[in-house]
Amino acid sequence: MKGMKVDLLIRNAAQIATPTGPGPARGGAMGFLRLISGGAVAIREGRVVAIGPTSEVEAQIEEAAEIVEARHQTVIPGFVDPHTHLIWAGDRVAEFELRLKGATYLEILQAGGGILSTVRATRAASAEQLMVETRSRLDRMLLHGTTTAEAKTGYGLEWETERRLLEVLHRLNGAHPMDLVPTFMGAHAVPEEYQEDPEAYVERLIEEMLPEVAAQRYPVDGPWSPPWANGRAAWFCDVFCERGAFDLDQTRRILEAAKALGFGLKVHADEFEPALGATPLAVQLRAISVDHLVSTPPEHLELLARSETIGVMLPGTPFGLATGHYGRGRSLIDAGGALAIATDLNPGTSWCESMPMMIALATRYMKLTPAEALTAATLNAACAIGLGHEIGSLEPGKQADLVLLDAPDYRHLAYRYGVNLVHTVVKRGRIVVREGRIQYD
Repeated sequence: MKGMKVDLLIRNAAQIATPTGPGPARGGAMGFLRLISGGAVAIREGRVVAIGPTSEVEAQIEEAAEIVEARHQTVIPGFVDPHTHLIWAGDRVAEFELRLKGATYLEILQAGGGILSTVRATRAASAEQLMVETRSRLDRMLLHGTTTAEAKTGYGLEWETERRLLEVLHRLNGAHPMDLVPTFMGAHAVPEEYQEDPEAYVERLIEEMLPEVAAQRYPVDGPWSPPWANGRAAWFCDVFCERGAFDLDQTRRILEAAKALGFGLKVHADEFEPALGATPLAVQLRAISVDHLVSTPPEHLELLARSETIGVMLPGTPFGLATGHYGRGRSLIDAGGALAIATDLNPGTSWCESMPMMIALATRYMKLTPAEALTAATLNAACAIGLGHEIGSLEPGKQADLVLLDAPDYRHLAYRYGVNLVHTVVKRGRIVVREGRIQYD
């Protein structure tokens, strides 16, 4: 339909590489990408309106307000990071050194460190300090091609701080180009003041904190507010089911209470202990995702593969902990499951804002192909936060979130590591990173 006017035309790309469909891609379908040589993407009002060979796309266009020549570059969807602990204060570099000397994650947690150390720093931080520290992490994520991320609370573990974390996340959602999907994770750990009576904290979560979060509404306000934002304080509720955190019965009760209040469900499962049963529980409760899956028994992976729940694996965490034990991504895909990958961005085990690094790790240690890893970091990751219909692939009608790589082939993402190949980032049709530099207002 010659005569179309567009806001942005990206043309003559060495390659366009994208999964297709609303997703999630399952099993062998994760390895199928639409590949276009010499391709173009046309964007109008923040949406993709045409994609294909440059000559075919240009035949539909009368005028383009801006043209980007993408010769020698690859165009892919913007990365979606479906599991982050984005908002916190301080660091845990001293604990990193302790782990290098042999201390385990659980030993540090049981000694009052780990998550509880970050809780103390975060409770003491002002909203403005949290804004500044979190925004710098968002900028680094954007520079590495992430255009949407899930963001958990969980470093407050009492209502006033958890509320402050949610408020800051919503402020950032309006002020920063990256779209954030908030998750309430008051069940991240048992706070110090409840160590002698964890059940009392579980009851407080169920009876007080979850209803408070469900009742909170935040106005959709700011130049970058997502068009699909609904004002709810949190879309999802997540629970850390693990020895030293919450047991299976406590996890069930918290999740069932959250589900009754309208939250979508997520579960931290099988990060260390293999036999707690969190993965079958997530499947039973129809959680949108079950995350970590480092020590998941084979029969539980098979159960997950047959379900609608998406497995989210976090290769940065075993790398950060130097355990050498990674989630069995290859097994989940071969069983017909849907797999996503994420950074697990957090101050203790995986302070890494780079989804390309996760792709590099997933291909080497989880045995994914480069195509499967790209699907896991885009379309399936979008589905793991309920946005597969909006983002995660480059197709007419979808939100125009995309990345231009300084490489002629998408496989360079996995092949080359420790460098940032992201040249340009487009968010809702606007260029927000150009030549590796932030461009947004």
